[in-house]
Amino acid sequence: MYAIVRAGSRQHKVEVGSIVNIDDLTQEVGATVELPVVMLVDDGQLTAEASALAKAKVSAEVLGEVKGPKIRILKFKNKSGYRKRQGHRQRYTTVRITGIAA
Repeated sequence: MYAIVRAGSRQHKVEVGSIVNIDDLTQEVGATVELPVVMLVDDGQLTAEASALAKAKVSAEVLGEVKGPKIRILKFKNKSGYRKRQGHRQRYTTVRITGIAA
C-alpha cells in the first residue's frame, strides 16, 4: 500500500516507514502531522475519487530540519560591467510516515 500526498507545492509517493524531505513546516521535532492524500493505491486498486480520499489519512512524525543543496545564481551583462551573484539553500522538514488509513 502506498499513497501520493501533497506537501506544500510538491507531491510525494510515500509508504509506511519511509522517510521523506518535504517543504518546511513549523512543527516541533516529534510532532505528528497529517498530510492530504491525492491518490491511494492498495493491492493494485487505485483510489482517486475526492469523496473516498476525504476519509483517507496519512500521518507522519517530524524528525528534524535539513537544508537542500546550495544553488548559485549569477547574472552577467556583457560590456557593461554588471555582475550579480546570489545563493540559495531551500529548507526542508524530514518526516517519517507512520500510518496510511483508507
